[in-house]
Amino acid sequence: MHETNPRLLEDVFRAYYAARKNKRNTLNQLNFELNLESNLIRLYEELRDKTYRTGKAITFIVTKPVKREIFAADFRDRVVHHLLFNYLAPIFERTFIYDSYSCRKGKGTLFGIERLQHHIRSCSRNYTAPCYILKMDIQGYFMSINREILFRIVTDKLKSYASRKSPDGKRWEEVFDYDLVMYLLEEIVFFDAVEKCVVKGSPLDWNDLPPSKSLFHSPKGCGLPIGNLTSQLFSNIYLNDFDHYVKRTLKMPYYGRYVDDFYIVHEDKEELKAAIGKIDEYLVRNLDLRIHPKKIYLQSYQKGVEFLGAVVKPYRTYVKNRTKANFYASLSYWDKQARQKEPLSPEKLQLMRASVNSFLGHISHYKSRKIRMKAVERAVNLRRYGYFTGDCRKFVLKKEYTLSKTYLNEEKKNENAWLLFGPLKPSKA
Repeated sequence: MHETNPRLLEDVFRAYYAARKNKRNTLNQLNFELNLESNLIRLYEELRDKTYRTGKAITFIVTKPVKREIFAADFRDRVVHHLLFNYLAPIFERTFIYDSYSCRKGKGTLFGIERLQHHIRSCSRNYTAPCYILKMDIQGYFMSINREILFRIVTDKLKSYASRKSPDGKRWEEVFDYDLVMYLLEEIVFFDAVEKCVVKGSPLDWNDLPPSKSLFHSPKGCGLPIGNLTSQLFSNIYLNDFDHYVKRTLKMPYYGRYVDDFYIVHEDKEELKAAIGKIDEYLVRNLDLRIHPKKIYLQSYQKGVEFLGAVVKPYRTYVKNRTKANFYASLSYWDKQARQKEPLSPEKLQLMRASVNSFLGHISHYKSRKIRMKAVERAVNLRRYGYFTGDCRKFVLKKEYTLSKTYLNEEKKNENAWLLFGPLKPSKA
């Protein structure tokens, strides 16, 4: 006989709705929803009883924007990832530096590029004084993360926060179940995705993928699967102390990082040269990581620097050539889809709109008007379903192809129904 834990049940429901947001109508998610109530209750009971075990993942290769190995977790495991993320993120957000940009609300790639611009302007006194940019990344970062070190970092921080007060005045150990979080941490951090995975596609897909970018070649006890929400959070946590080392110990105020891609802006080139060895020594000694020897960039700010899909130069920022090529390829793909005689389904139209606008929205932040106009001129078939705004910053579907507000409102009602009518009742046994 087990007691019901209403708070955990509510947390599982919240995690489920978060997990399905960007996974609607995928086969994995639809299979889970076929028996939604029983699946959620079963998952809740496994978590309550601490009998939950991670299931098999599907692994495959993607080629855009770069060739990469992905491990796609089963949908029920994604729910658990969101659950753990919701518990951990509020604590670790308090420990991250301002200039850590990945997987954080209100930050991201555009924010990182703007901060780099700000740091260059500040260090160069608005482009009137010399300064230099050191940019580096870590060799095979995700595949080199030592899981023992990661687990120790996370658990030590959680223990140090247990008796501290959260924003609502409660101690953190009262805000959520610490025992459950520690149990999930061990299950997820030390889970060997390679042992329990289904390979999708051909083994030839892995040709030309460097061993340092594959979990199948990771050193024993190392590596996190790319594709999991928890892996994104853990990648930030793993380098958090390193961020503070660069800012506080090396005294580099103009520093920023997105995953393992980081930069330092400084007025003294020799100081930056000396920092390379110190940084590499710190990473090896404390985190079992190495700087990528072929990806060390050190130049005057006047020559520009590539960062997060953009080329940052004084007074202007350009789209990186690879980003531009991916934009053209995406627009060409959707233009061919729109050329078909059979009308596209509402779901596919929504995907098309989102894909096109994602690129347009991204490159519109940079000097890209000619690029947008040139690309849109070629996309003649897309006009069957919608139109581009005058400045080509947005693609708008025609009214007859837009999902009705009634449908969207029903979706929102369904998402919040359990709040209105109360959570499902789990079994007592």
